[in-house]
Amino acid sequence: MHDLSQGLASVSLTLADDPGGLGATHATQADGIAGLGWLMIALPLIGAALLLLGGRMTDRWGPALATLLSWASFAVGVAVIVQLTGLPAEERSLSVPLWDWVSVGELSLTAGLLLDPLSLAFVMLITFVGSLIHVYSLGYMEGDPDKRRFFAYLNLFVAAMLILVLADSYLLLFVGWEGVGLASYLLIGFWNWNPEYAAAANKAFVVNRVGDVGLITAMAIMLATFGALDFATVHGNASGAGDLTLTLIGLALLLGACGKSAQFPLQSWLGDAMAGPTPVSALIHAATMVTAGVYLVARSQAIYDLTPDARLVVAIVGAVTLLYGAIVGCAKDDIKKALAASTMSQIGYMMLAVGLGPVGYLYAIFHLVTHGFFKANMFLGAGSVMHAMNNRVDMRSFGALRTDIKITFVTFLCGWLAIIGFPFTAGWYSKDLIIETALAEPGWRAWVFGGIALLGAGITAFYMSRLFFMTFFGEKRWEEEDHPHESPLLMTVPMMILALGSLGLGYVLYQTHIITDWLEPVFGHVEHGEPIIPVLAIRILVFVLMVIGAGLAWMMYARREVPRTAPRASLVTVAARRDLFQDDVNDALFTGPTMALARTAVDADSTLVEGSVTGGTTGGLKAASGLLRRAQNGFVRSYALTMLLGVVAILGAVWVMQ
Repeated sequence: MHDLSQGLASVSLTLADDPGGLGATHATQADGIAGLGWLMIALPLIGAALLLLGGRMTDRWGPALATLLSWASFAVGVAVIVQLTGLPAEERSLSVPLWDWVSVGELSLTAGLLLDPLSLAFVMLITFVGSLIHVYSLGYMEGDPDKRRFFAYLNLFVAAMLILVLADSYLLLFVGWEGVGLASYLLIGFWNWNPEYAAAANKAFVVNRVGDVGLITAMAIMLATFGALDFATVHGNASGAGDLTLTLIGLALLLGACGKSAQFPLQSWLGDAMAGPTPVSALIHAATMVTAGVYLVARSQAIYDLTPDARLVVAIVGAVTLLYGAIVGCAKDDIKKALAASTMSQIGYMMLAVGLGPVGYLYAIFHLVTHGFFKANMFLGAGSVMHAMNNRVDMRSFGALRTDIKITFVTFLCGWLAIIGFPFTAGWYSKDLIIETALAEPGWRAWVFGGIALLGAGITAFYMSRLFFMTFFGEKRWEEEDHPHESPLLMTVPMMILALGSLGLGYVLYQTHIITDWLEPVFGHVEHGEPIIPVLAIRILVFVLMVIGAGLAWMMYARREVPRTAPRASLVTVAARRDLFQDDVNDALFTGPTMALARTAVDADSTLVEGSVTGGTTGGLKAASGLLRRAQNGFVRSYALTMLLGVVAILGAVWVMQ
C-alpha cells in the first residue's frame, strides 16, 4: 500500500511563467499530503461502490458511511490547502501525475491532477457544502426505503465533481463532466416511478448532451492544433494559434458551459430538475453541477484572454441568462422552481463576470463561493418547509409559517438577505463587485452590461422577496390538519451553518483579501477599473433598487391577501410561467421536426422494407403454413387418405423409375 501511494504521489511542482498561468515549465519533486490528493476523489468513490455493490446489507450503516467519507474528503482538501499556503504564492500549483492513459503512435495522453488555488477553492465548496447536504439528507431521506442507493449517488456525484475540478487536462475533466451528468440523471430521476420525474431526468440528460458536443468539439480542435489536451500544453501554446482557431475553441467551450450551467439557450432543463429529492436540488444548484460551466471558462482563461470575440459572447450569454432567470422567477409558485430560476440568474452573473476580463474571473469565483452557501441554505430551507407541509411545494398554500417553523424561518431569512444583496451580507459583497466591474467596461459595454446587472439586482430583490413573504408572512393558507412542524436537528444544523456563511462569509473573504490573494497566482494581479458611476453612487443605487423590489413584494404578497389559486394572468405573466416559451420553441424547432422525421422513417421502414422484402417472404410463408394447417384437421379418415395417397405416389415413382 505504501508503494502504491508513493507511485500515485509522484508530484511535480509547476510554476507559471506568466502572471495568468498560461504555461507550465519548471517542475521539481514535491512530497507531503499533496501527493495524496487523489484520496479526495477516491474516498467518496469507494463509498459509492460499497453502497451500490453491497446491496441491502449496507442499508443500516451505508448512509452514515457515505457521509463520513464525504467529510474525510473535505479533511484531505484542508490538509492540501494548508501545505500550499506554506509555499510562496508563485509556487502554489502542484501537478500530480497518475498514469499514462492513451499512447498511440506519437500521441501520448496522461491522467493527472492539478492542485492549485482555483481547483482547491472548488474542492472546499464541493466537499464542505456537499458534506452538509449529506448530513441533511440523513434526516430528509430517513423514511425512504431506497436511501442507501440515494447516498451512493450522492457520493458518486461528489467524486465526479472532484474529478472535474482537479483534472489537469481537458480529457480527464471530460470524464468528471460526464460522471456529473450520469449522477445528476440518477439523482433527478431517483423517484423514477413517477413518469414526470423520469421525464425530467431524461430532459436534463439530453440537454446536457447537446452541451457536451461543444466540449468534445473544443477538444478535437485542441488536439488537432496543439497535439495535446493537458492544460499546461494547450494554455502555454495558445498564443501561437490563429485567431479563428481560438475563437472556435472559445465558443465550443461556451456551448459546453451553457449545458452544465443552464445558460441560455440550454437552460430549459433546470426547472424540471426539481423533480429529484430536495437535497439533490441543493447539491446540483448550489455547490456543484451548475458551477461547472463557470469553472470551465475560468480555467480556460488563457484561451479567452486571446479571443475577445468569444469572451464577449460569454458576457452576452451571462447577461441574457441573468435577466431570463429573474423574469421567470417572478411568476413561479413552486418554491423549488422559483429557487431554480434564481440559480439560473445568479450563474448568469458569474458568466457575465468571467466574460468581462481578468478582474471578472476573481469576482465570478467570489460570487460562486458565496452563492454556494446562501443558495444551498435556501434550498435546504425549502426542503424543511416541504417537510413541514406534507411535501407540498405550492407557495400559495403556505403563509404565516414563521411562527411554526422558527429555525427554518431564521435560517431562510439569512439566505434571503444575502441573495437580495442586503448590506454586509455575503451576496452584497460578491454581487456588487460584479456590478461595479460591468460598469467599468469600455464604451457601450458599461451601459449595457452594467444596466442589465443593475436591473437584475432589482428584479432579484422582488422575486426572492415574493418567495419569502408568500411562505412565511401574510395569512395562513394551509388547513388545520397540516400541522406544520420543525425539522429534526440533522436537517436544521446544516441550515444553521449555511446561514452563518450566508451572513458572514462575504465579509471574511473580502475584508481579509483571502479571495483575491488566494486566486492571484492563477489569474494574475489585476486592478479594478473605474466605473462610469462613482462606486458609492453604485452601492446607493443598488440599495435603492433592492428596497424598491423588496418593498413592492411586501405590498403585493405580505400586506395583501394571496389567492390560493393563481389568478388569470396577463400575457407577460403567462410567458414567465411557461419559462418564456422556451420548451415551446424547442419543441417547434427541434423536438417536433425530429419526431416527425422519426415517424417518417418508421413508416418508410414498414412500407419499403417490410412491404417489399420482408412482407413478400412473410406472405409466402403464411400461405404455405395455411395449406399445411388445413391438412392437420384431426380426422382419422383424412390422415388415412393422406397415407394412401403417399403410398400410391411412392409406388408410382418406383414404377416410373423402372
